Amino acid sequence: MSAVQPLSNIQQELLNLYSSDIAEKDLLNIKRFLSKYFAVKAIGETDTIWEQKGFSNETMDQ
Repeated sequence: MSAVQPLSNIQQELLNLYSSDIAEKDLLNIKRFLSKYFAVKAIGETDTIWEQKGFSNETMDQ
């Protein structure tokens, strides 16, 4: 028997959001916002790794 895991904070927030009736246009905007947020976060982490490893544009070309 597996233990039931509690919802994460983001899951709880999304459930609260989805419990109300949101216009399709607003839902699309929220999806875009989340996509941009995670893209910017991933790019920032990638930049940090590149700087730590001393990568450059030349590294990319190779």
